[in-house]
Amino acid sequence: MHTHRSTGFLGLPRRQLLRLALAGVAAAALGACSQGPQPAAESPSTDEGGSPPVQPSTAPTRSTPARVLVAYFSRPGENYNNGGRIWLKVGNTEVVATMIADLVPCDVYRIEAAEPYSDNYDDTVARNVREQNADARPAIANPLPSIDQYDVVLLGSPIWNVRAPMIMSTFTDKLDFTGKTVHPFTTCAMSGLGTTERDYARTCAGATIAEGLAVRGEQAQQARPQVTDWLERIGLR
Repeated sequence: MHTHRSTGFLGLPRRQLLRLALAGVAAAALGACSQGPQPAAESPSTDEGGSPPVQPSTAPTRSTPARVLVAYFSRPGENYNNGGRIWLKVGNTEVVATMIADLVPCDVYRIEAAEPYSDNYDDTVARNVREQNADARPAIANPLPSIDQYDVVLLGSPIWNVRAPMIMSTFTDKLDFTGKTVHPFTTCAMSGLGTTERDYARTCAGATIAEGLAVRGEQAQQARPQVTDWLERIGLR
């Protein structure tokens, strides 16, 4: 894990990311761009398309560097990959989150489900469908008490059946995003950012939703140049 700060945040270690075994990770996403599940009718990729137009981000002029939080959900196990399945020791979204943490000073928080998602692709697809239909808020195992100290929050997830997993709504609903700048980043099969911009505009009340990044799950391992370009465009590098 790449660590940019040595102190912990409210009992949670900062910038703590696993050193990913990138060689064994392939891009795949249950039901949307990277590792998210999707119903069979949809292309099983992470972050599906259909997101509103992204407004080009203009990096704010700051007298001091932005305080950045990378908060992400990622699922390893059996994932979608180029029409088939692949087993990932590390989820695609975690691969991208680790790249971000290597490139910019930030704190990193991994969102983990109190009831872990199955390693089995089809089981996760079925659970995701139930949670979406119920507009569920799956419990988080390690809730983050506050994001008050951050200026910029990068929200990372796969796209499952066109949108981020419902646990991302659990995360955003419980925190005060007033005055924050939020940048979504996703891993997907073909759906890009999915509905993340619209969803975060609703659940991150008071935040500015700025330019996001969608990475194909199958290309997550090779996405560093794409990630670097995005971070430069949004003013974090």
